[in-house]
Amino acid sequence: MRERRDMATRRSNAQLDVTEDADPFVGFQVDPDRHNGRRVKGRGTRSNRAGRFEPYQREAVDDGWNVDFDEEELPPLRTSVQEEKSRTIITRNDSPDISFDRSINPYRGCEHGCVYCFARPTHAYMGLSAGLDFETKLFAKPEAATQLRKELSAPGYRPKAIAIGTNTDPYQPIERRYQLMPAILDVLIETGHPVGIVTKSNLILRDLDRLKALNERNLVKVALSVTSLDNTLSRRLEPRAASPQKRLEAIEKLSEAGIPTCVMVAPIIPALNDEEVEAILAAAYDAGAREAGTILLRLPNEVNALFQEWLLKHYPDRYRHVMNVLRSMRGGKDYDSRSGHRMRGNGPYADILHKRMAVACRNLGYATRRTRLALKHFKPPECEVAQLSLF
Repeated sequence: MRERRDMATRRSNAQLDVTEDADPFVGFQVDPDRHNGRRVKGRGTRSNRAGRFEPYQREAVDDGWNVDFDEEELPPLRTSVQEEKSRTIITRNDSPDISFDRSINPYRGCEHGCVYCFARPTHAYMGLSAGLDFETKLFAKPEAATQLRKELSAPGYRPKAIAIGTNTDPYQPIERRYQLMPAILDVLIETGHPVGIVTKSNLILRDLDRLKALNERNLVKVALSVTSLDNTLSRRLEPRAASPQKRLEAIEKLSEAGIPTCVMVAPIIPALNDEEVEAILAAAYDAGAREAGTILLRLPNEVNALFQEWLLKHYPDRYRHVMNVLRSMRGGKDYDSRSGHRMRGNGPYADILHKRMAVACRNLGYATRRTRLALKHFKPPECEVAQLSLF
C-alpha cells in the first residue's frame, strides 16, 4: 500500500460527464461487488471514497512483489458498531424549510445502505467515508434515553414535537441488538412529550404497544418512506431496508392501531421512480395512510459522486437522462442547497411532479392538513439529585 495526495477527493460536488472518448468509471472501482479484493453483498455504494476533510486516499498498487490482490488475505467487509457518549441527544435546527426544530438520532451511519441518503456526508466529520464506511462503521448511543431524561428536565425546556429518524433510521438492523428506541419511547410516555418518527423498517411494529400508549394522548405520528413498489429497484437503492410490501404492511398495522400514519414518497428520482408516484400513494392509502409527503432527490457533497457511480452501474442507459432532468430542476447544477429549493426543485418538471402529487392526494382522499400533536401533557421528569451534606 502507498499513500498519495488526491486533490480530486476534495472536490465534493464533482460531476461525471460521459462521452464516447471518456471512461465513466475513471476514479472508481470497476467491479461494483468488490472491495479490496473481496465481494461486497447487500451494500448500497460501490466505493469508499475519502471524506472531504481527509488529505490522503489509500489504494492498493502492484509494488513488484507479484501479489495477487484478489487472493490476498484481507478481512471481509462487515458491520462494526462503536458506542458513543454524546453531550446532548436533542439536536436543534432553525432551517426555514424543515417542519421541526429538534430531533433525536440514536445512531450515526445507517446499515440500510440507501445510496441516495443525504446524511452520508455527516460521516466525514468522524474522519470516515460517506461511502461504504457510512453503511458499515456505525455509532450507537446507548445512553440516549438517560441523556434525553436529563435534557427534558432542564429548567428552561419548552416542549415541541421531537422528530426521530430524520438523519439515520432509528429502526435500522442494529436496533434489534441495541434496542435504544424502547427506552427513548418510555421516557416520552412518562413525560407526555410528543414525537414524530420516520422509518423505512417494519421493525417499528415491535414497539406498537408503546406507540399506542403515546397515541392515547395524541403524542405520536409515524411516517413510512416508500421509494418504489418495484422490488428490484428498491433492493438496489436500499439494499438492507424492508421490502416495499413489508413497509405497506407496517402502515396497515399502525393505522389499524389508530396511530396517525403518513407515507413519504421519497426521494423522487426522475426516470427511475417518478412514474410510480400515483401507484405508491394509492397502495399506501389502501393500507391506511392518511397523510403524504415527498422530497426530490438531493445530492449534497459526497452523495453526488456516489449516486452517479451507482447510476452508471445499474442504469447506464438512463444516466444522461436522469442527470439532465435533475440539473433542469437545479438551475443547471447537480444540487441546489438553498432553503426552499433543495427539497422541491424549480422549473416545469418540478412543477409537474408536485401537481401530480397534489392531484393524486386530493383524488384519493389524503388529508390536506398535518396532524398536530398535543403539547399540554408534558411534565418534566423528576431528576434524582443527591442532598449534599454540610459536614
